[in-house]
Amino acid sequence: MIEDFLNVAEIIYLNGQLIPRSIAKLSPFDYGFLYGYGLFETMRAYNGHIFRLDSHLTRLCCSAESIGLTHSILSTNEGKQSLKAACIETLEANKLKDARLRLTVSAGEGDMTPDLDTCSNPTILITARNLVPSPSEKYGTGFKAALSFLRRNSQSPLSRLKSTCYMENILARMIAKASGYDESILLNEQGYLAEGSTSNIFLVKKSPSPKGEGQMRVLTTPSLESGILPGITREAVLEIARASNIETQERQVELKELIEAEEAFITNSILELMPLTWFEGKPIGTGKPGKLTGDLLFAYRKLVEEAVELSKRKR
Repeated sequence: MIEDFLNVAEIIYLNGQLIPRSIAKLSPFDYGFLYGYGLFETMRAYNGHIFRLDSHLTRLCCSAESIGLTHSILSTNEGKQSLKAACIETLEANKLKDARLRLTVSAGEGDMTPDLDTCSNPTILITARNLVPSPSEKYGTGFKAALSFLRRNSQSPLSRLKSTCYMENILARMIAKASGYDESILLNEQGYLAEGSTSNIFLVKKSPSPKGEGQMRVLTTPSLESGILPGITREAVLEIARASNIETQERQVELKELIEAEEAFITNSILELMPLTWFEGKPIGTGKPGKLTGDLLFAYRKLVEEAVELSKRKR
């Protein structure tokens, strides 16, 4: 009977098994539900290949260790390989090529009184759904963003984790969308630029060349010390820029630098690189996507294509 379901239903991976979503059950005493004690990764699959899956799993496992989730599936190489296989199996079970995957890990079932020692086994949940990318027209016009009244706490270790405690992000995004914006930009408690509600942010500005040879483009993004998530796409963009001899800076960034930037863009695994063309009702630069943003997006998509081809050759 389950085999029949598997052929037609949305399939999820839950605690070691691929099962139809319709019969999946989570404990009402799961700490991910009761206390937001969990982590997640959002990944994008291209033509059956989950891009930078290893990087996502490394971040997840490092984050798990930092919050005390030390079960073998999260703390050993064998466990990491098991999670990797589970992600691929979930994608294949749903017969998807281009997809959005989410891997969620919580401390699992425990006592109603918050005590991690009462949680013996983590909950591992993987879902995969067909992904329809943002239309090319959107990349041609770019996103509009608003400044959030919410603040990131750069001193909190949680700011660097992709945690299921996601209410601040949801509130920031909800308020921005209610006012007609695509994204919300958050500062940290010191007033420096942090990140978007679901994205990292980059700025482009020309600076005098140190060799006195005119001006050069500088790509700047808030540092991890600013209280941001170490984004996987953010990391890839920095790699691309450095390989292309583009000057990069990771540092504390003042809000006025975004306002005065010549171009800007945001990154995440689903959007890739999305131009940020308006902020608080005013244009960034010309109010249109910038050249460096377009060049980096092209290079990123080429990087994805190369990863997909390499994956095919290994099969």
